[in-house]
Amino acid sequence: MAGFLSIARRVYLTLYNWVVFAGWVQVLYFAIKTLNETGYENVYDAIEKPLQLAQTAAVLEILHGLVGLVRSPVSATLPQIGSRLFLTWGILYSFPEVRSHFLVSSLVISWSITEIIRYSFFGLKEALGFAPSWHLWLRYSSFLLLYPTGISSEVGLIYLALPHIKTSEMYSVRMPNTLNFSFDYFYATILVLAIYVPGSPHMYRYMLGQRKRALSKSKKE
Repeated sequence: MAGFLSIARRVYLTLYNWVVFAGWVQVLYFAIKTLNETGYENVYDAIEKPLQLAQTAAVLEILHGLVGLVRSPVSATLPQIGSRLFLTWGILYSFPEVRSHFLVSSLVISWSITEIIRYSFFGLKEALGFAPSWHLWLRYSSFLLLYPTGISSEVGLIYLALPHIKTSEMYSVRMPNTLNFSFDYFYATILVLAIYVPGSPHMYRYMLGQRKRALSKSKKE
């Protein structure tokens, strides 16, 4: 029974990684194609659906960690996925006014390159039990450039959305109401921006530590 469960786990994770990899390939392809043909103003319209599908599929990674399918700590996975879902649905989907900004292009290109490398790396490891050394290096080195560009784009787009969040009052709940509850999406978004200040350097240091451990281990093997 244990052997069957192990095989089922590997098959599932292999399929999961390669399916999501294909989604991010679409995002990158359509982003570059649109940039080349019509400019950054139209990038979001070209990548909206594959972006939403590929990024939302990452919610399963939280479940993978919770049930023990993967060893990644949920404490590290949750904030990364949470911030991306917030950008995908809470900013880009909800506020069309920011979709034509050039930061959308830098965001989705940074995200898609990162995820193409990551999902193909884990797809190979699950399917074959190993990944080439150059792939390992890319997996744990590409963030050195792509994390700063991605985070900068995230922060920039959230900031650009703030005036539209305030004037539209979307997702805000005003009193009086039957629940006697109020919520201001504008101030919640400012709180999210504030979390980026300590959170981004902390995550970068965490990934540097991961890189050091992974590359050191590969040299010993």
